[in-house]
Amino acid sequence: MRLFAAVLPPEAVVAELGGWVAGVRRLPGAEALRWTERAGWHLTLAFLGEVDDGLVPDLEARYARAARRTEPFPLALSGGGHFGGRALWAGLTGDVAALRLLAARAEAGARRARVAMDARRGFHPHLTVARSRGEADLRPYVEALAPFEGAAWQADELSLVRSHLPVGGSPGARPRYERLAGWPLGRG
Repeated sequence: MRLFAAVLPPEAVVAELGGWVAGVRRLPGAEALRWTERAGWHLTLAFLGEVDDGLVPDLEARYARAARRTEPFPLALSGGGHFGGRALWAGLTGDVAALRLLAARAEAGARRARVAMDARRGFHPHLTVARSRGEADLRPYVEALAPFEGAAWQADELSLVRSHLPVGGSPGARPRYERLAGWPLGRG
């Protein structure tokens, strides 16, 4: 199964960003982008790819330990940016160093559980709001996201999420995300 480790923002935070993104989606050309579903918004800590079912119990034990060793920390969604002309994202403020530490622990836990991961890509904290099939000029959308300052919230859980990719190549089909397990931070 296709898995990743994540922090899931609370619904109020998702709704606040969703209201702002609704305005961004009204900009000229926005219909050419593939906008991600609010219900699936997350902060990816470590992308694990295809994971053998037999490795999941060890992975879960390691993630439980990583969560216990990490205290809850404050975050807020803020501004935006892009990766090349392919992905538009909302940025983060708050204790981003703690988020980076949790991401490093999630990646290390997966490697210790013998999950065959690609080479480390480098962690860049973000929440993807749209993608482009090809290169696109995302600057107008980044500029529209720039003034956004979301309410602060407490990151208090490490989640293991399964990604169900669309089948059959349906136009406009998007992945569906399923939270498999979660571990409260700092309970150890």
